[in-house]
Amino acid sequence: MEKKLRLRNRADFSRVYRHGKSFANHQFVVYWSRKKEVEQFRAGVSVSKKVGNAVVRNRMRRLVKEIVRHHQDEIIEQIDLIFIVRKGALGKTYQELEKSVLHVLRKSSLLKARKR
Repeated sequence: MEKKLRLRNRADFSRVYRHGKSFANHQFVVYWSRKKEVEQFRAGVSVSKKVGNAVVRNRMRRLVKEIVRHHQDEIIEQIDLIFIVRKGALGKTYQELEKSVLHVLRKSSLLKARKR
């Protein structure tokens, strides 16, 4: 994921948690908030210590970032996203995780309408 697409500042995370909306499934929770000053979306990933040790958490973080990178043209602009990885995501294949991320984004109306 490109540097300009990362959400890294603690204040931004707090703003999204406090004023944003959320949607969840068994593997992920996504929080989002509108941000007019940003031309594209920005995404951050949070993985709790309950999910696993540092190796497991970093792997999950890398997988989610890669999924977002592959689908960045499908996500709407001017939005800040935070993905929280749940224990249910452990042991899933890349394709299952990708399907789950797209599901949570689709249900929260954060994907652009498909052109037919």
